[in-house]
Order: sequence, then structure tokens, then C-alpha cells
Amino acid sequence: MNLQVEYMGLKLKSPVVVSASPLSEKVENIIQMEKAGAGAVVMFSLFEEQIRSEEAMYEEILEQSTFNSPEALSYFPNVSEYKVGIDEYLRIIEEASKQVEIPIIGSLNGITNSGWIDYAKHIEAAGARGLEINIFYIPTSLDLDGKTIEENYLEIIKMVKKSVTIPVAIKLNPYFSSMANMAKKLDAAGADALVLFNRFYEPDFDIENMTISHALQLSGPGEIRLPLQWLAILYDRINASLAATTGVSGSKEVIKYILAGADCTMTASALLKHGIPFITHMLDEVEAWMKARKFENISQWQGKMSQKNVEDPSLFERANYIKLLKGYRIPSIDARLKDSIPRHFEF
Repeated sequence: MNLQVEYMGLKLKSPVVVSASPLSEKVENIIQMEKAGAGAVVMFSLFEEQIRSEEAMYEEILEQSTFNSPEALSYFPNVSEYKVGIDEYLRIIEEASKQVEIPIIGSLNGITNSGWIDYAKHIEAAGARGLEINIFYIPTSLDLDGKTIEENYLEIIKMVKKSVTIPVAIKLNPYFSSMANMAKKLDAAGADALVLFNRFYEPDFDIENMTISHALQLSGPGEIRLPLQWLAILYDRINASLAATTGVSGSKEVIKYILAGADCTMTASALLKHGIPFITHMLDEVEAWMKARKFENISQWQGKMSQKNVEDPSLFERANYIKLLKGYRIPSIDARLKDSIPRHFEF
């Protein structure tokens, strides 16, 4: 059974890619990921705030004087809050690239088009065979329009592409006013892959203590529908590769995403829950599914459920929304009451 896929020009031995997470902070984990069958590993993210903080502290040491604007430095998280520094990040990439054959993909997380982009060169020099840029940006200004936000994304991808020769993927959020058009623009700007979708970690309120909490919740299979829809819509309509992330809890999500048109699927939550060897379990189930349908390779069924290939393309559009609403039937009151009554009572 051939599980090989191609993602932004990289040959992967399987469609399961380990997405950015603390698991890649150790080289021995990356080695284990390869043994379990991972097609590639996206490194944990190097953050713009982290780079700026370390550079600011370095300049302070060089000048041997007090930082002139302490309030500016305090805007960023303290370097101690990051488990791995910049030099260590590059060392892990270099060491892992020597010890595994699967592609190591660097990850940069930022919001501006300056400063952190230079580190794309360092990541490439360390041995990364690809780069994923994650523009984690929530526009809160009432005066910032959508066009300006889009131009910022496009400028970043253009600048990164100019600075490196390795393929570059961009991890997107789904909140553009025209997702299809933005995908087309990013493709034209040189993005080698689009990763759908980024999860914004929204704050929650602790109503007892009147504080804001930031508890991280791992993704689940119920979150795949939005990226599934857009993968199916974009499949074979742009040149950039398509990667699916969010909600990959097992083989079912891997299969669904590839049927929609994804070139590969990315997961971290499943491995954090079940351990790195769970990759093998997922791939075994994908192989069993393929064997039952007499598929010999992934290209035979990739995109089979995309908008391009289904009999009724409107299933991905408004027409299906109307059908769903018209087809819904409200359960009878008796039925709902029956469900709430203990089982030893019978009608």
C-alpha cells in the first residue's frame, strides 16, 4: 500500500504530518515520530515576541546600561516564559535534520512584516526543508479595514519568499471577507502551501474571581467541518498545496480531509492525548480503509469528495444550507418527554 504524498514540493512517506507543538522540543521525539510513520514534522513555533525580547536583552547587555524604555520591553512576554530560546531552536532543527530523513519544517509565528522574517534565513541554514509562517493576528482597531489586513498578509509572504529558497506555507484563519479570493492572492504571491485553519485561542471569563483565563483546549473532530468545506472548494483551483489542520483526532479525519482535497493532514492534539505511536495506529486504519476499497495509492481517491468532483456542487454552497433548514424536523414533545423519563417507566 502506497501512502506517499507530495506537499509543497516535498515528498512525504505518509499524509500524517505532526503540527507545531511542544512535542518537537526534543530531538528524540522527532526520531520517534519518523519511526511511527509521520510524513514530516512542523517544529514548535518561534514567536516574534520571543525574538524581539531576546534581541532587546542582548542589546542591553552590549550597551551595559539600563534599557531606555522598560515599558516597551514589558509589552512582550519575558524570555523566561519560553522553554526554548532562539539558538536552541535552531540547534534542534540542525540536530533533527541530521538524524531523520523526513522533512523538518520550521515555524514562525508573528504579526508584522519586519524583524522576525530575517529568522527565516536562519531556519533554512539550520537544515529545515520547509517553513510555515503563522500570522496570528486579531485586528481590533475600528479604523483598520479588510484590504489593509490582506495586504499585510501578502507582503509578509512575499518578503519571506524573497529571503529563502525552501518552500513556504502560510497558516491561515478563516475570517477573510472572501476566503477563495484571498487564497488566490496568496497563491499568486508565491505561497507554496495553505494550511487550513489556524485556531485562535480566545480568552474565557472566570466569573467567580472576575479574571480572564486562557485555558488551552485541544481540538476535536467536531471542528473539521469548516476546513473540510474550504479544502473541498479550493481543491484543484489553485497551484499551492493544501494542508488540513484542526480536529485530526484519528484516521477518519485524515480520510475525510484527503477526500476533500488535502495533500496532507496535520495533527498534534491526537498525539498529546494518545502518544506519538498513535501515528502508526492512524496509518494502519487508513491502509485498511484503502484496502477495503481497492485503492493502491492516495492519488486515486484524493479530492473525490471535492466540489469539483461531486455530482451536486451546491452541497458546498447556500443551496445546501436551505435544504438542511427545510429538511429539519423538530422532535415531538412526547418524544422529548419520553427521553427524559427513567427507563423503568413505559408508555
